[in-house]
Amino acid sequence: MDTVPPVPPSRTTGAESVKSEGTDMTENRNETMPAVAYRRSLPVDDPESLLDVELPVPVPGPRDLLVRVEAVAVNPVDYKVRRSSDPGGEPKVLGWDAAGTVVAVGDEVELFEAGDEVYYAGAIDRPGANSLFHVVDERVVGHKPATLSFTEAAALPLTSLTAWEGLFERLGLRGDALGQTGSLLVTAAAGGVGSIVVQLARALTGLTVIGTASRPETVEFARRMGAHHVVDHRGPLAKQLAEVAPEGVSHVFSTAGTDRNLAAYAEALAPFGRIVAIDDHDSLDVGVLKQKSIAFHWELMFTHSLFGTPDQVNQHRILDRVARLVDAGVVVTTANRDLGPVNAANLREAHRILESGTAIGKITLTGF
Repeated sequence: MDTVPPVPPSRTTGAESVKSEGTDMTENRNETMPAVAYRRSLPVDDPESLLDVELPVPVPGPRDLLVRVEAVAVNPVDYKVRRSSDPGGEPKVLGWDAAGTVVAVGDEVELFEAGDEVYYAGAIDRPGANSLFHVVDERVVGHKPATLSFTEAAALPLTSLTAWEGLFERLGLRGDALGQTGSLLVTAAAGGVGSIVVQLARALTGLTVIGTASRPETVEFARRMGAHHVVDHRGPLAKQLAEVAPEGVSHVFSTAGTDRNLAAYAEALAPFGRIVAIDDHDSLDVGVLKQKSIAFHWELMFTHSLFGTPDQVNQHRILDRVARLVDAGVVVTTANRDLGPVNAANLREAHRILESGTAIGKITLTGF
C-alpha cells in the first residue's frame, strides 16, 4: 500500500516588507499566475485528476524566497499525495522539485537575493512548485549548479537531499573517507533516488557499490551512474549478493521493496550492518534483523521542514555542496526525459509513467 506522511494544512504567510528586483511584490497581491492543481483524488487517467488553473501570486514570508519557476521534476511523492490526500474541492498544487530565479525575498532572508538562480525541493506542508511563481523557505534552497540548465537542475534536489541524508546522516558514512571498506546495496539503482545514491557513494566513499536493476536499459543506466556490480532484484537477492560480496554487505540503501526484501537483507548483511529505507509500508518484520544487531533507519527529507528542526539550514548546505560536485563534474544530472511545458496534460503523463514503475532517472517539465 502506498502511503505518505500525513500532510498538515498548507502554511500561508504574509509579508509586510519584501525585497525584490524591479518591482515591489507587495503590490501584486491581486495578480494571478498559471498553475496545475487537483481538487479531488482521482485516477491519473481521469482528465480532472490534474487541472490547469489560475491562482493568486503568493507573497513571501520573512524567511521566504519568491521564485519564478523555470522547470520542475516529478517524484513518486507527487502521485502518492494526489492519490491519498483529497483537498475537498479546493485547488491543491503539487510539485517538490524546482529550479528558477529569485524575484523577491522576505525581509529576514540572509542567504539569497533577487536575481539568484536556485534549485530546491521545498516543503510538503506548503503548496508545491507546479506554478509560475512559488514561495519557499531559503533554508531548504540551494544555488543552482552553474553548469546545468534549469531543466537539468530541477531533477536533482529531492533525490540529492534524500541520498545525502540517507548515506551520511542515517547510515553514518563519511563523505571524505575514500579508504573505507565495505559494500553498499542500492535497490532500484536506475531510479530517481537510487541513481544519485550510486553517484555519491561511488564518488565520496570507498565502498563497493552494488545496484539492483532488472531490465537491460536500467542495468546500463545503473552502471553509467557508477555501480560496480548490478544484480537482478527480480531474482534471489541474497544468493546474488553472496556472489559479489561474499564477506557480507555492510550497508543497504533501500529505495523500494523493503517489505519483500527485508529477509534477504538480513541474510546478506554482515553483523552490525545498517539499513536505511525510504519507501512506505504499514508494517515491517524488523525482528529478522536482531540476531545480527542490524540497525534500521528511515529517511524522509521533508522531516526538517515539517518539524522546523533547528538544523534545517543543512539542506541549503547540502544542495550547495551537490552543486559544487556537479560543477566539478563529479555528479551528473539524472534528468532523463522532458515532457514539455508545465501543464495538466503533461503532468498527468508524468504521473502515469511514475505510477507504472518504468521511469529511468527523472522526468522533468520546462516552462509554462
